[in-house]
Amino acid sequence: MNLNPQLNSKKNIIGFTEDDLNEYFISIGEKAYRTKQVLTWIHKRNVRTIDEMSDISFQLREKLNEDFYIKIPEPKSKSSSKDGTIKFLFNVGHNQVIESVFIPEETRNTLCISSQVGCAMDCSFCATGRQGFSRNLTSDEIIGQLMAVSEGVGSGESITNVVFMGMGEPLTNMHSVVKATSIMMSDLMYGISRRKITISTSGVVPNIYKLSQLTNASLAISLHSADNKIRDQLVPINKSYNIQLLTDACWAYADATNARYITFEYVMLDGVNDSIEDAESLAKLLKHKPAKVNLIPFNSFKDSPYQCSDRPTIELFCKLLQSRGIFTTIRKTRGSDIDAACGQLAGKVNDKIKHPLSKRLQ
Repeated sequence: MNLNPQLNSKKNIIGFTEDDLNEYFISIGEKAYRTKQVLTWIHKRNVRTIDEMSDISFQLREKLNEDFYIKIPEPKSKSSSKDGTIKFLFNVGHNQVIESVFIPEETRNTLCISSQVGCAMDCSFCATGRQGFSRNLTSDEIIGQLMAVSEGVGSGESITNVVFMGMGEPLTNMHSVVKATSIMMSDLMYGISRRKITISTSGVVPNIYKLSQLTNASLAISLHSADNKIRDQLVPINKSYNIQLLTDACWAYADATNARYITFEYVMLDGVNDSIEDAESLAKLLKHKPAKVNLIPFNSFKDSPYQCSDRPTIELFCKLLQSRGIFTTIRKTRGSDIDAACGQLAGKVNDKIKHPLSKRLQ
């Protein structure tokens, strides 16, 4: 990382990790303890200018102002659901919009966060995939969502859990996502437990192995079928990395990070993947493995070719998996009246790009 101010423009400091700032302060001849001072001011005391950092000398503040700025995104709009869910829209430039969703519950408050402007994975049941892909978000744009939503919901509603299940495929933006998770976990900043930060992927297998060397956050897999032919249609990346390759990577991740389980997300689609045979295949795939299944009632969106399985079918599917010893839950649908439920996030994406898979694995 080159932080020479003569070679770089000013940077948004909210996207810097402890290691980043330690390196910076050492490079300018300052002690590493300055990192704790600065990060505490920004992430715990919520200052929005460097000049407010009163226990830092005037000269050092001048230097910091030369190299950095503090910028938190302003929500373009905020929509509240009748169930308490709040959807935030953020303008990320060039008339493009991303979405973040705050989901309050009795025992936790979850933020569903975006990692890209759009998504290139093109999963057939997801509204985001219909938007195409424009670009990766930077670490400060990811952390900025956390900071802005925290301010937007008020101090009495602190965020306890973060899921990378908003717009984008997190594992094709590994650098920024890993930096953001490091900031979230740091005791100097948010101190969120690694078990309460979940990175979801459609199945970018090589990057699952890489991720296990970079973070120990929880991992979720957008699976949706235990049959390769069906999954090929639902999640096109399966044509490159089939279910066997994907699950091998999952068990390796669990071993490397000492994870209690990998979560497998399974959207329930009427007549597509919700039969007794589908449930038996899924149970066989995950039997005796560190796996949890999260059944997701499908949330419709405009021009979708799918319908949600009916409630009795979903409950029967769940009971069959549980009877086979698979830890299984049914996700409660939240925010569907404001298009904030799983699979409904669409934002606004211009300059759409369809990269070859090899170009997307960053």
